[in-house]
Amino acid sequence: MRAEIAARSLRRHAPIFAALGDATRLGLLTKLSAGSELSIAQLTAGTPLTRQAITKHLRVLQSAGLVRNVRHGRENCFELEPRRLDEARRALDSISRQWDEALDRLKAFVEK
Repeated sequence: MRAEIAARSLRRHAPIFAALGDATRLGLLTKLSAGSELSIAQLTAGTPLTRQAITKHLRVLQSAGLVRNVRHGRENCFELEPRRLDEARRALDSISRQWDEALDRLKAFVEK
């Protein structure tokens, strides 16, 4: 039962981890983690990437629930959605606890 719950949790969080698996997207999240909404032009500044490339990466982050689009007139801005990062952190904490428990069982077995 516990393994089934863990498997469901991992499937639910897989899009988050897939989105985080790209250096460009991690860079965008770092910029957005300052707490303010940023436009695509602001997110593109200082990178060799085009606005189109940044937009594609933002769409991946948005579909994973890591950022949200905020419209100001004709301008699209994006902001971090920290709740989803917290969920990912909790999932990793759970996996870490499972490994710790498994290693403790192995240690106890070996030391018998």
